[in-house]
Amino acid sequence: MSKAITSTGVDQAAVAARIRLLNDQLRRTFTGGRVMMTSGVAALPTEVQRALIRAIRTFEDFSEDNDPWNEHDMAGITVCGQRFFWKIDYYDQSLLHGSEDPADPAVTIRVLTIMLVEEY
Repeated sequence: MSKAITSTGVDQAAVAARIRLLNDQLRRTFTGGRVMMTSGVAALPTEVQRALIRAIRTFEDFSEDNDPWNEHDMAGITVCGQRFFWKIDYYDQSLLHGSEDPADPAVTIRVLTIMLVEEY
C-alpha cells in the first residue's frame, strides 16, 4: 500500500492518525480540549445528559459514511429516543481562528460541542 504524500512531503495518513488519536482522547476522557453543550442539551434532564455523555465517550461506530477523513471528529447518535450530533472543531490558541495544524496540540485547542440535531 502506498502512502499519500502531499507535494510538501506530508504523510496524510500519519496526520489523520494523529488527529484521530487526539480527537478520541478528548471524546473519551473530556481531556485535551474543551467540552461545550448547546442550550438545548443543557436544558435536558440530568439523566438524559448523563446517558448522552456515556454514549459519546463510548461511540465507536465510525465508518466511511460518517467519517470520510478517518479523524473521528463528528457523529450523530440517538439517546433516549432523541437525535444528537457531537463534533470537534480545531482552534488556534486565542480561540479566534481555526488552527493551522490540528495534528499539533501545541498550536490547537480542540472544542467538542454536543448538540441536538435541530441546533446544528
